[in-house]
Amino acid sequence: MDLREIQNLIKFVSKSGATEVKLEMDDFKITIKTTSEAAEAAITYVQQAPVSQVSAQAPVAQSENPTAPLEAVDEDSKYITIKSPIIGTLYRKPSPDKAVFVEVGSTISKGDVVCVIEAMKLFNEIESEISGKIVKILVDDMSPVEFDQPLFLVDPS
Repeated sequence: MDLREIQNLIKFVSKSGATEVKLEMDDFKITIKTTSEAAEAAITYVQQAPVSQVSAQAPVAQSENPTAPLEAVDEDSKYITIKSPIIGTLYRKPSPDKAVFVEVGSTISKGDVVCVIEAMKLFNEIESEISGKIVKILVDDMSPVEFDQPLFLVDPS
């Protein structure tokens, strides 16, 4: 895992509202702790081979305008969210050599496949339960998703 991936993980954790995330791989261990009061994320990065520890402080993104987050919530509230029905790995394409199912601006109908989620070596097609236009894609291709995690924002009008 390189520094850029760690930074993306920190951003994801700070946006998710989680207070602590631990990730252990073969050669390293990462613990990310966030506190809303201090508005900081403390990261501990430990490599098993040389057994060194690096600690850093990463600020959580804060808006200078306190009403901006409320406006964003109001703006997004007119959209319907397509959420993950299962835990697994999301794929936006049916196969690596094919085009993505949907893009921002795509018009979808009820029953259209919007992505595939792999769970336990089974590929599950995720169908839209609504008709509308995709306004935002909230998850990257080939990324892990949780149950009930928002995947797409759809404008039903």
